[in-house]
Amino acid sequence: MNGQVETAGRRASENYVLGNVDSVFCLYDVEISLWPILVTIGLGFLIFLPSVVVNGWMLQRIGPERADTLQWVSNIVNHTVMLIISLVLLTWLSKRRPFEYGLRWPESRSYIRPALIWGVCFGILMTVVDYFPQIVAHVPPPDNLQLTPVNIAGWFFFEWFYVGPTEEIPFRGLLLTFLMQRVSGRVRFFRFDMHIAGVILAVLFALAHMTSFWSENFLPAVGQQFYGFTLGIIYAYWREKSGSLLAPIMGHNVSDGVEYSLMFLMTWLWG
Repeated sequence: MNGQVETAGRRASENYVLGNVDSVFCLYDVEISLWPILVTIGLGFLIFLPSVVVNGWMLQRIGPERADTLQWVSNIVNHTVMLIISLVLLTWLSKRRPFEYGLRWPESRSYIRPALIWGVCFGILMTVVDYFPQIVAHVPPPDNLQLTPVNIAGWFFFEWFYVGPTEEIPFRGLLLTFLMQRVSGRVRFFRFDMHIAGVILAVLFALAHMTSFWSENFLPAVGQQFYGFTLGIIYAYWREKSGSLLAPIMGHNVSDGVEYSLMFLMTWLWG
């Protein structure tokens, strides 16, 4: 009886745009205007364009040969610029309350265990999608990975520790929180329910990588869109439910770290 009353209450209080309370997938309580999405895109350009400029300047300074063999150095510089700009904007928009943007310890469930498990699974999936022809042919990935202690340590530091915070603070910290505060709507799939801003940001992230269809073969490009969008949804879900960026950061680090570990293994075995 209590369950029937609760269900009836949900039917009355939730405005369904797609599906209903009994549907496997539904969209409800949606109130979206265009300007918050456009401002979110503008904030993204404000974060990433300076990092591209600084990265290009650095590549000119160190020369193409060293840049090719020490790409992790330029990646660290690029991501550091992104992080600094994001922290400045985040501090300003939050009125010096960065915990509102996920820079805090998880409120209840941390999602650390799912982050570790999904990170490993997606790291393997990403490697297969990105390098399936090389895996089948038993040849090293075409990334010119030098098997030197300095290069291995540099890439492992970047992929296992640095890439997570320097990408999740801009994406799931600044951009996602900004959008969540200015649009409303919920998406439910089976028992998983999340803010629609996480889906919007995942779509924007996928669209930003459409250039892979010009630089990659069709199937790998489709695969990259799929796992990029899916990871965007998962990270946004963890961010919303835990109130923290800890799980997205850990999951991001593990997935990228696993992929680069497998890439170095392929280079060592087949190089």
